[in-house]
Amino acid sequence: MYDNRNIAALLDEHAIRRARHPAIIEDGRVLNYAELAPLVRRTARLLGQLDISNGDIVGVCLKDSADHLVVMFALARLGAVILPLDWRWSGPEKQRIARFFGVKRVIVEPGDDIAEIQCDVADDAWHGAVAQQEPESPCAMGGDQPLVLSLSSGTTGRPKGPMLSHRQFIARLMIQWVTLGFSQHDRYLSATPLYFGGGRSFTLGSLFSGGTVIMFPPPYEPEQLVSAVAELAPTTMLLVPTLLRRLLALPDTGAPLLGSLKRLLSTGAVLHPDERAEVMARLHPEFINYYGSTEGGGITVLLPEHQGSAAASVGEPVFATEVAVVDEDAHVVAAGQPGLVRYRGPAVAESFHLDAEASVEAFRDGWFYPGDIGKLDSDGRLYLVGRAKDVIIRAGVNIYPGEIEQVLLSHPIVRDAAVVAWPSPMMGEEIAAYVVTDSDVDLTDLEAHCRAQLASYKIPRRIFTLTELPKSPLGKVLKADLAAQLPALDGD
Repeated sequence: MYDNRNIAALLDEHAIRRARHPAIIEDGRVLNYAELAPLVRRTARLLGQLDISNGDIVGVCLKDSADHLVVMFALARLGAVILPLDWRWSGPEKQRIARFFGVKRVIVEPGDDIAEIQCDVADDAWHGAVAQQEPESPCAMGGDQPLVLSLSSGTTGRPKGPMLSHRQFIARLMIQWVTLGFSQHDRYLSATPLYFGGGRSFTLGSLFSGGTVIMFPPPYEPEQLVSAVAELAPTTMLLVPTLLRRLLALPDTGAPLLGSLKRLLSTGAVLHPDERAEVMARLHPEFINYYGSTEGGGITVLLPEHQGSAAASVGEPVFATEVAVVDEDAHVVAAGQPGLVRYRGPAVAESFHLDAEASVEAFRDGWFYPGDIGKLDSDGRLYLVGRAKDVIIRAGVNIYPGEIEQVLLSHPIVRDAAVVAWPSPMMGEEIAAYVVTDSDVDLTDLEAHCRAQLASYKIPRRIFTLTELPKSPLGKVLKADLAAQLPALDGD
């Protein structure tokens, strides 16, 4: 079975079965599988000469390039563990993550260096050394051998990194095949950073499947992306919500801007139903929103046919993945009732590397608890209510920000909304709402809109207006930044 294999071993098979088929296209250069497979083997031999071997953790701090892909497959072939590091980070950020996880070496760009960490530069001398290697190297076992240590909490706070094995990674690729319809005939436009879990998974998965990867790394302007899709003829592309919103800001041409694609994917943050409808109308009708996590991969999928009330959900569970909603005692709650989201399946990690305390909290009895609050409908579709840590407790009553946000977004003038807890001496916590509107808004009218659809104790204490909500590069609202802006409440 393929789930027992090393992910790099398939490249050797493709080199025979699909020798002349394009594997990677970068800046007009085409690297076919007959060329890619020996290049990976030569790179693996060079890495082995650098004393990298089975089980070693190696940082990959490269730009989004063919080199990046080759190095990842070469490390996999050796049985080493890939630690993705974002080349955009500062030196201290890179050093902190590399030291925490105990990397043996880091592969870096020319001109880059990480203090007190052994670095190898992927420069002209590196490429020359690779070319001198024999194109033969043994391939380590796959299966339960660790493959990638992927960060789930960025560079702030205590790093969290679930360790994924070859078997778990290949299970994620099976989800791409069965649920999303990927195949060896796809041409995947790699337009999101390879450091990002979704971008890395879809790109490596396309090569594992024998398809074609077209490198189109950020940064780029929205118009350039539209032109690239028309010129390079990809079938599939993944974009984060931030990029989708930038594309929606382009002039309406009367036809889908990315209509030549077979499918358009998004992950990283949940889109509001009205945004999703606009994406399907303006960008591509076959739009798929993927809810997941670094720890679990893709968990549910919102397909184009999910319309009406289902459009407010994050869709149905993906292939071979079980999703449940439970109370604090891990008892399953009734359909329609909010609770803690949990899921399990062959693609889900089992723990955080080097963090037993966090693992005990998040990984319980074979299930992963991502910290989301949600509810399942009678058809098994999942609706997110909010984050467990974001729940507002007002006078002892749990209030879920997502419910209030949806009401605010249903007002025709509100373009974006976020609700956060507001510390209160009297009530424990009050409700603060932030909205972004298309034009001047009458806050009295917006408050009346809330009163018509929410219980009195869920009405925001105050609604603030902003020109934009603070968001991460993936499009997630930075609620901590919003909470930090709140003035202190008195004791009334």
